[in-house]
Amino acid sequence: MSFCFNFDLPAQTTNPEDTEDSAKPAEPVKEANEHFPPSDPQFLLMDAVFETVTVGALPPLHFLNETVFEKTASEREDEEKILSRMAEQKSDLISGVYEGGLKVWECTYDLLQLIEKDGETFRGKAVLDLGCGAGLLGILALKRGARQVHFQDYNSTVIEQLTDDDEITENSPPPKKQAIDLAQHPLLTRCRFFSGDWSTFLALVLKTEPPPKYDIIFTSETIYNTAYYPALHETLHKLLAPDGLVYLATKSHYFGVGGGLHLFEAFVEQRHVFSLDRLWDGEEGLQRHVVVLRFKKPKDT
Repeated sequence: MSFCFNFDLPAQTTNPEDTEDSAKPAEPVKEANEHFPPSDPQFLLMDAVFETVTVGALPPLHFLNETVFEKTASEREDEEKILSRMAEQKSDLISGVYEGGLKVWECTYDLLQLIEKDGETFRGKAVLDLGCGAGLLGILALKRGARQVHFQDYNSTVIEQLTDDDEITENSPPPKKQAIDLAQHPLLTRCRFFSGDWSTFLALVLKTEPPPKYDIIFTSETIYNTAYYPALHETLHKLLAPDGLVYLATKSHYFGVGGGLHLFEAFVEQRHVFSLDRLWDGEEGLQRHVVVLRFKKPKDT
């Protein structure tokens, strides 16, 4: 099945002040929820077909094949009906309904390659995989020593059916359903899973005492819609540790949607909260980038 971006959005301008009023989601924001691992997490993996990502010296990472996920939709819980709506509209994204979490987008691989090159171990760090989808970035951090990793995606279907996979339970799918003792899966004890709009997700996690602060926040291909910039920026602002880093992987421009790195750079600069530095720029095809955001120091403001 072929999909494409097919938002019916107004033309975008290069003025960052316009981003709060343009490209509004089609439906109300989705309330955030925390999702707890099922008593039998491996039951979700029965009859699953996995793809494997191997980047340099990084440990192999497995994720659920999107095509197989679609073909087994009738056997899976999807209260949001995102699979049927994707098929009806023939789109990878439906603003305010489905935000692309079932697919591993290209820029995620760029960020994985950068992590491999830099040799980051994540030892003892708190990590947030924001807009996680399959959660490859967060899972890598978990397997390389992060003390805690939180996963967030817009859609509960993605969190419940895709993110909580055998990489975290550290086992192959069992031949039949059986009770699982979560104590046998120590990686799960270091994870929390959330769905919902960024604004409601932020409000939910800030209720925790003490509120979380993340040393590293990963976010890949999340700046395609300028209407989401205020909520994204506020989430990064409130949840990043004082000396923390935000790694953002993105394309220069998202055709048919309007967002991209240039507009987001302008938006960030206008807010005077973060500095933004480019770590990697791709030259082939549609330009892709990896950038890092950190809080501005007093001398930078």
